[in-house]
Amino acid sequence: MKTIKEIKDLYKNKEVSIKEVVEYYINKIKEWEPYIKAFLYVPYDNIEEQVKDLEKKDSKLPLYGVPIAIKDNILTKDIRTTCASKILENFIPPYDATVIKRLKENGAIIIGKTNLDEFAMGSSCENSAFGPTKNPWDIERVPGGSSGGSAACVSAGEVPVSLGSDTGGSIRLPASFTGVIGLKPTYGLVSRFGLVAFASSLDQIGPFGRTVEDIAIVLQVIAGHDPMDSTSSPYEIPNYLESLGKSVKDWKVGIPKELWQKGVSEEVLIILEKSFDVFKEMGVKVEEISLPSLEYALPVYYIISTSEASSNLARYDGVKYGYRDFWAEDLISMYKQTRGKGFGSEVKRRIILGTYALSAGYYDAYYLKATKVRRLIRMEFEEAFKKVDIIASPTSPVLPFKLGERISDPLQMYLTDIMTIPVNLAGIPAISMPAGFYNNLPVGIQFMSPFFTEDRLLQFAYIYQQFMDFSEKYPDLPNKERV
Repeated sequence: MKTIKEIKDLYKNKEVSIKEVVEYYINKIKEWEPYIKAFLYVPYDNIEEQVKDLEKKDSKLPLYGVPIAIKDNILTKDIRTTCASKILENFIPPYDATVIKRLKENGAIIIGKTNLDEFAMGSSCENSAFGPTKNPWDIERVPGGSSGGSAACVSAGEVPVSLGSDTGGSIRLPASFTGVIGLKPTYGLVSRFGLVAFASSLDQIGPFGRTVEDIAIVLQVIAGHDPMDSTSSPYEIPNYLESLGKSVKDWKVGIPKELWQKGVSEEVLIILEKSFDVFKEMGVKVEEISLPSLEYALPVYYIISTSEASSNLARYDGVKYGYRDFWAEDLISMYKQTRGKGFGSEVKRRIILGTYALSAGYYDAYYLKATKVRRLIRMEFEEAFKKVDIIASPTSPVLPFKLGERISDPLQMYLTDIMTIPVNLAGIPAISMPAGFYNNLPVGIQFMSPFFTEDRLLQFAYIYQQFMDFSEKYPDLPNKERV
């Protein structure tokens, strides 16, 4: 498996052509897909056009000739975008999302659209209308969600890098479950224009990769102000690659007691304890901190996110685009039957919860109160970062669980995100790094930093990766007898 730099060096030395690199990864996709089903769609004709266009461009572009997979809730012009939902099964966008435009302008090749929980609602990638994605480490287990396809395809070596979206942990959780790196940037750093909305105040696009350097290269390309996104920040983007390799000696790492005790499995703690030895080798100081309002993060998140989902998904009514029930007798019946047949059970559940929280008589009791507690959580993070440089926690409280194990119990499924949700509520950046393996199942550790300090976060993660390099331990093809 090559890094972005290694692929570019092959081009520079004229050892391979773009077509050969693309064919290599397409063959990898064909090899792995019968087992893990990470992709929903590989646009072969479109890829050929991209290769021809790229041959006319400057080979010094940051992502020149690098194949990248895209989560299927990010709009790609002339390439189907379904959000893994029947209601958008045949939707072909007329324009590219801003991140896609920037990837193409910088030489990347969009090699396919990856599977997800329908409309990014889920923690296991089992809620897709087109079937679940499986974990490359153990195909009887989930890859995490909602960006499970984008994580699994990088873990399996089908692509060097991919994009996902993170609303409550949907990049970091699958990164942890599949043994790769996943970054959720500061809210507003990366444009959301062209990202199909789940919860607008929480959603953020970010990259998956196997090295921190690859994450930094992709982030450098996709970050920055976008006038098409009213929530996009005018923050000046630093050179993320320049911070890699710099010392982190005498930095302080905060360990929130609220995230290292309640609900964390013994197996996860056993593996993550090794990270404390790594911190000593890195020369950083560890101190316990407290973020008391995190106790309320899970209910606050599910009130805010479902309320925003209820509002955002009202547009899928069978009138403008997407699936329509043509057998309905009148307009109201058409609305009901279109949404009833087009949406899956988890999406319906969240629409109902959100509609209830926003309804007359309940708005003040639920949604308004949740936004106030969200503010408290953000303030506690801001205070904590006055004392420490980085905050560390488990990415997931549990190991990757088996397919079907939690799908019938929504509350248990929601608890999977308990470590990652506070980051989205606060809007700060966070990265999940591979921290070890328990019975050959990956375990991730999460690092957090203040607003718009992705350079600091990547600097710390890069040094950590030097001590925790698992590059030789990525999974081989599964045993066919187990499929």
